Amino acid sequence: MIKFSKAIQAGVLACALAASAASHAADVTIGALFPMSGPNASYGDIFGSGANLAAEHINADNLLGGKLSIQYEDSQALPQQGVIGMNKLVNVQKVPYVLSAFTGVSKAISTIASRTKTVAVNGGGVGPDLAELGPYFWNIIPLANYEVRAIIPYLVNERKMKNFVLVYIDDPLGQAIRKEMESALPAAGGKLVEALSVPATAQQFGGIAARVRAANPDVIYIASYGSQQSQIVKQFRDNGIKQQFASYTAFSIPEINAQPEAAGSLYTSQNIDWNSQDPVTKRFVDDYKKKYNKMPTAYIANYYNAVRMFGLLAQQLVKKGQPVTGENLLKQRIETKTFDLVGGKVTFAENGTVTMPMQINEIDGKGGKVVSAAAK
Repeated sequence: MIKFSKAIQAGVLACALAASAASHAADVTIGALFPMSGPNASYGDIFGSGANLAAEHINADNLLGGKLSIQYEDSQALPQQGVIGMNKLVNVQKVPYVLSAFTGVSKAISTIASRTKTVAVNGGGVGPDLAELGPYFWNIIPLANYEVRAIIPYLVNERKMKNFVLVYIDDPLGQAIRKEMESALPAAGGKLVEALSVPATAQQFGGIAARVRAANPDVIYIASYGSQQSQIVKQFRDNGIKQQFASYTAFSIPEINAQPEAAGSLYTSQNIDWNSQDPVTKRFVDDYKKKYNKMPTAYIANYYNAVRMFGLLAQQLVKKGQPVTGENLLKQRIETKTFDLVGGKVTFAENGTVTMPMQINEIDGKGGKVVSAAAK
């Protein structure tokens, strides 16, 4: 039997209790496909903490006139498991809206979302081709092309690093980042001297480390996630590699931030002012800190925003007397255009993807620090 992480367990229980307290016609369940077991389970815990807090706020505000609950299914960050979970959410639970994560999982479930007119919202995967999965697939996170384009000029111009080695996971995310780097680096005055792929299940990187040493780059960009990225960092340092590490939002997880070998690594994320007095952002930050005794991260804000956006859309449908279906949610999103979310007002492009200012962070063992804000 799959064991849910503590945050997910708490969220499921809280939402179930809230839902059982009132059997109003406006009660509604949405779904979430997160990894809750396997090497990427820590992401499920992180994503779920943001989603659960948003559901609590929606229910506390009585935004829907009934209670919102979240049904979680374990994707294990694997496309096949994601499809199994998506089919259960759509065909058994009949949810109109599903939270998705990871590029491979998101691509695998997008055809089901399109066929059944179920909205799927990604807040974790960053493959650029996630912008091309149809009207029912939305991205509430800036995609990898924006992340790569933000960090390359900074590394080349500010840090004077010209020669790059890319170590990338051999899946849709890694392949997309390689394609973007091959395009963006020459234009910025940099050079991709080596691109080394690793299988998704790999955990031993001595051979790859030898090739990196031979290439002798200025910077090593790691396009991986979960326990694999931690092992790459540790084993490279153990093999005497001292060059700068760089990555994308996946480096924001606590395991990497606490890893001594990762100190000094640079990574991109969307730019959010955690000290903003904007009511939505302030409430989110204050309540998250109160509940978890730590600051939130961009991933947590993304999934809070994904659930909050559902609440705002569903509220409008309830006011109009329309059923909360995926088709109606899509129409309402197009009509509404702009949403008050954590970080400020967010507008969606026609393809259902947001663009946001980026920032570059440095791992310092104390939760990280911003070294370049609002990078483009």
